[in-house]
Formats: sequence, C-alpha cells, structure tokens
Amino acid sequence: MAMTLACRAGDPSSILGWGVVPSWYFEGVCFRTASIQVIYNKLESEKNMKIDPYNHKERYLSWKEKNKYGITGLSDSNSELIREYITNMENGVNVATVSVKGSRSHTRLNNLKDKMIFFAKKFKEKFSIDNISDISEEQLCLFFSDMRSGLISRQDGKIYMSVMDYVKAFKAFWHWHQKISKKKGKEILDITVDLDTRSEKPKWVYLTEEQVKKLYENANYKYKVLIMFLFDSGIRSPTELINIKISDLYNDCKELHIRDEISKTFGRRIKLMICPELLKNYVDSLKKDDYLFPINPKIANRYLKRLGERVLGDIKSPAGQKYSELTMYDFRHISCCYWLPRYKSESALKYRFGWKKSDKIHYYSELLGMKDTISEEDLLVDVTKTEIEKRLEKSERGKELMQDKMDRMEEQMKEILKMVDSIRLTPKP
Repeated sequence: MAMTLACRAGDPSSILGWGVVPSWYFEGVCFRTASIQVIYNKLESEKNMKIDPYNHKERYLSWKEKNKYGITGLSDSNSELIREYITNMENGVNVATVSVKGSRSHTRLNNLKDKMIFFAKKFKEKFSIDNISDISEEQLCLFFSDMRSGLISRQDGKIYMSVMDYVKAFKAFWHWHQKISKKKGKEILDITVDLDTRSEKPKWVYLTEEQVKKLYENANYKYKVLIMFLFDSGIRSPTELINIKISDLYNDCKELHIRDEISKTFGRRIKLMICPELLKNYVDSLKKDDYLFPINPKIANRYLKRLGERVLGDIKSPAGQKYSELTMYDFRHISCCYWLPRYKSESALKYRFGWKKSDKIHYYSELLGMKDTISEEDLLVDVTKTEIEKRLEKSERGKELMQDKMDRMEEQMKEILKMVDSIRLTPKP
C-alpha cells in the first residue's frame, strides 16, 4: 500500500518515508507535490557517490556533446572514424578478442579520444594522411621511433616519457579497426606487431623514515596528519584518498576500510600502525559521514613540493626525482619501501596495497631502502647442519645405550628381590 507523507518544500532532509506529497496549504506552510522515492534515491546516490578529482565523467560527456556533429580540427573521415571507435568503446562493442569485455570507464574513454585526436593531427602533419587507418607499417614504426628520440616532442619541447602508452592506445584502435573491417568482409593486416612496447619507469621521490619525520615536524597540523596517513596506509592518492570517510575508520582509528567502490582494484581492510593517535585527535570534531581529507589535490601537491624543497633541498632523491617535486602519490612508493622488509609474506603486502600482481612490488619500491639481513645464525643453519645432525645422532645413540643399561639393571634388581623373598620364606631348621 502506498504511503503519502508531507514534505516541506525545498527541504529534502525532512523526508521521513516513501510516497507522493500532494499540494496544499496547511497552517500557512506551503507544500508541493514531490516524489519522495525519487528524492530519497538521489540522496542515497549522492551519499555513496565516488569523488572523481579529475572530473573524467563530466569532461567526457561535455566533449561528446560538443563534438556530436564532428570533431573540431579533424578531417571528416578521421572525425567519423574516431567518433565510431569511441562510441563502440563506451558501449563495449567490437572490443578486441584479447581485451576485457564490457564498456570502458570515462577515464579510459578520455584517454583514448585524446590520443586518437593526437594521432590524427600528427599523422596529417608528418605524412599528410587524412585518415589514420591509411597509415602504413613503416610510417607507424617511424612515427613512434621519432617520439622516443625527441624528433616528435611535446608542446613544451620535452621528450615524451611514456611512448608505450601511445603505442598501446594505437594497438587497441587498430585491433578494433581489424575487427569491424572483418565484419564487413575485408581482412586488414596487423601493422602493430613490431611496435616497441618497452616502457621507461617514471622517476619519483624516495624518502627514508627519517626524512618523512623531518617533513612531518616542519608541516602544519593538517599536513602532519596527511603525511603520516599516506606513509602508513600507502593508499592510492588522490583517487582512493579523497573518498575515505570517517566511517571507514575502525577500532579506534587502528584499522582502515578502503571500500570496493572507491578502489581501482579491490576493497580491503588494513591495519594502521603509525598514525592512529594522530587520527584520533584529528577526527574528534568530525562527523561520521564527513570525508577524512576534503582536499584539492593540486593545492596539496603544491604544498608538499614547497615543503620538500624547504626541508630537504632542491636536489635529486635516490629514485631520480627532486625533493621539490614531491607529491602525494610519491608516498605510495615510499610506504611500499617502508613496509616491504617488515611484511613476512608477499601476499599480505600485495593485499595492503591493493595489488594483484607481484611485479608491482618491485615497480613501486625498486628495492630502495633494502639491505642484506643475513646473520651468522642464518649461516649456521646451512653450513654446520651436517655436523649438528651427527652430534644429534650420537646423542640419540647414547640415550639408547643408557636406556638399555637401565633396563638390564631393572631386571637384575627384580632377580635380587626374588632371591631375598625366597630366603625369607625358607623355614629355619
């Protein structure tokens, strides 16, 4: 049975149940017709909504609307081809055989459309090609080679540091092109087979435990908490970090629940070992549904860069990046270096950081901060094992001989006791 409840206009917080509110005036208060079910669902949706610091969804939908009749600055053939490709990826249609099925995220869609527009403009500029599908294998290999060497550079004149990402993006497009062409009865050769997919790992800022403490001591209160939380948890920042709520902290701030819907890989519940006391004081005045760190990532990173330069100097860290370039994401690397020698199992470390593959451990740590921990006691186990075993066997044999002697003595005592008893029982003459 449908229930109807009155709701003060413009005040969704007054909703107490389900139903439809009729319009009328009562005691001078104006009421309007509204669907409480719809408003409630909207509030719940906003409550559980994942914050996207990069506005990927809004950016993509805005681009899609703006270019629905053609992509500005591209030829008609390129515009039509790219829009068809991006639309297919949005709907999960004609996905390559080796790829994961289903629609692509707004993050991925933005990445793909940006790179496809890049290819269209650069192919036109370098090879006078109006349709990216007309490029030859030789031209394609030359193009990516020039990107790696710097002949094709960024707008600021610097060399592209992640050419592999562009190669992978074009391979994805080409495999889609092959698939739709095959459906039309036309076989297309795979010209991406020989493309170089090697990648150079980006430089990052490495900090020792002592350097983290120095930053902590020189930061303002809010950033003291943020620095130690990032260092302790190793959380992805900003994507997971800015979606953490006070309600995600458990056991007196000693445990953190990274919900499945905000994680890039999988949800997890981890222990906080360094920052619980700081967190307890920090969250004391906050509400359960408040976000733990409602920060602007750009502003936070700007502060950390200035702090890094002021405290540690404008010099390179062991991981190649200058301390003056410190960002929140560097703390994921730093945290991995800290926890790697302290975790007893690789699977437990992967769980803490939300990784599915073991190669991420080396990627994030590069084994910085590690040291040889073997000791003489460890060496003793391997080098003198045979000698110890021999001594143990000798000892066991000695115990067996001693037991045999004890058994013989026990038998002799029994015989003596029998003789004594027989003498006592013999009558005197």
